[in-house]
Amino acid sequence: MDELGKVDRDFFDSILYPNLGAAADDVVLGPRHGVDFGVVEVGGQAVVLATDPLSALLDLGVDRAARFALDVVLADVAVSGIAPSHLSVTLTLPAEMPDDTVAALWRAMADHARDLGVRIVAEHVGRYPGVDASWVGGATAIGVGHRDAVVRPDGARPGDALVVSTGPAAEVAGLFSSLFPDQLGLSASTLRTARQRLDDVGSVRDAIAAVDAGEVTAMHDATEGGVVGGLIEMARGAGVRFDVDSTRVPLAPDVEAVCDAIDVDPWHVTSAGTLLVAVDADDADAVVDALARRGTPAAVVGTVSSGEGVFADGESVEPPASDPSWAAFAALADES
Repeated sequence: MDELGKVDRDFFDSILYPNLGAAADDVVLGPRHGVDFGVVEVGGQAVVLATDPLSALLDLGVDRAARFALDVVLADVAVSGIAPSHLSVTLTLPAEMPDDTVAALWRAMADHARDLGVRIVAEHVGRYPGVDASWVGGATAIGVGHRDAVVRPDGARPGDALVVSTGPAAEVAGLFSSLFPDQLGLSASTLRTARQRLDDVGSVRDAIAAVDAGEVTAMHDATEGGVVGGLIEMARGAGVRFDVDSTRVPLAPDVEAVCDAIDVDPWHVTSAGTLLVAVDADDADAVVDALARRGTPAAVVGTVSSGEGVFADGESVEPPASDPSWAAFAALADES
């Protein structure tokens, strides 16, 4: 618990998992480390739920900040293969935030939700003392579908292929180049290209396109811990081995330049918008093609086999102890 970001596996297993309230027979999938959604069966249907903190990074501009805030939580439902349809939102805002800013943020969030076919069904919005950071609330996303349609992140099977979309650290490149341009020491053209990576963060439609294109057996978004952390969570959950060719993984322009400037490994940092997909090998190319039609770069990057662990270019890889982007963000924020 000394590190920034989500609690580690040991804390989860010893504190969170054993203490989940009342027993409930309708819970199909409850909290598990590395699994970002839960599933409850209601009337024969699967209700998929995911909850996340919400940020309001207004330096990105209100519209972009609203999209970024919602994309993260909605993606956690979409990776189940069920499209998110409903949303509950809490905004606990700084006391000094003016009404027009609150109104603009809410309208932008509602507009983005409408574009994705999502309805806000409950809210709590208020201003409170002691709120002085970008984390200003939380949201719970919901999707409803057939139970058999749910894709679990621990469902990868020997013989499957691995597909990665977007690539590592697009989120970090977009955020840091937008929020700390003067502190990175990069050229104007590099910063301009890196800022465009924020447009890569949304993955709701990508996730649904993937499951529509082929037999997807497992899917995960590469948030905290990045591509490496996400792949390891998937492999551990399924009890299988992943072999990945790192040279085949997409890498967006100027991502590495930003990561070098803040001294982080792009493979270990939060990468919202990047999907990690295990899919029947016969359908892998169809999934890549479906994502390409959406303008999302993707590639078949590896295989699933019996065994355990994740191997990149033949070498075993381990997850980062914590996501290094948190410390980098805190250091730059202190300087600004």
